[in-house]
Amino acid sequence: MEIIAFLIDFILHVDKHLEAFVAAYGVWVYALLFIIVFVETGVVVMPFLPGDSLLFIVGALCGAGLMEFAPAVTVLLVAAILGDQCNYSIGRYFGPKVFQWESSRWFNRRAFDQAHDFYERYGGITIVLARFMPFIRTFAPFVAGVAAMDRGKFTAFNVGGALLWVLGICTAGYFFGNLAWVREHLDKIIWGLILVPGLIAIFGAWRAGRKTKLA
Repeated sequence: MEIIAFLIDFILHVDKHLEAFVAAYGVWVYALLFIIVFVETGVVVMPFLPGDSLLFIVGALCGAGLMEFAPAVTVLLVAAILGDQCNYSIGRYFGPKVFQWESSRWFNRRAFDQAHDFYERYGGITIVLARFMPFIRTFAPFVAGVAAMDRGKFTAFNVGGALLWVLGICTAGYFFGNLAWVREHLDKIIWGLILVPGLIAIFGAWRAGRKTKLA
């Protein structure tokens, strides 16, 4: 329970924890950033780790002179790209083994073919948009791997999505994270970064399911 309480506190007050870590351990913060982003994007069972809020706070700390922008962004980019590649590879490797393909009662060939076709047609934009949605960004590359999306296509959109995600949110934090109003309402902003994209994703899934039923 103590670990869960700490994780919740870390997610909701990532600014204070990260600033304290920088003060205590200096450049080791870059290793911590790599681990958090890689695990959040690369290990399908860790979708609850901070993502958007972490990038925003990193940008703000860089803007305040507590961290260097270029090294921080580089580390985060590498972690995000490798994390998605790892998650994709896990799905690509274990998906067939879990379902045992044709011989398993759990495997639905028609569903697999539909998922494969979807990721071949829309997987690129799905991978990019998923970057900005908590939880979904953890599962999207895994599902892409299970659906056997072309690796070259996946990699291209993985890199493009990581660039938009990391550079976009870190830059926003760099320029706006230290404004007085932002600092005063930072807890609400963090909640917004966690909840709003998730609600949008849930609404989108609900609409898609409703259209499928009507069809």
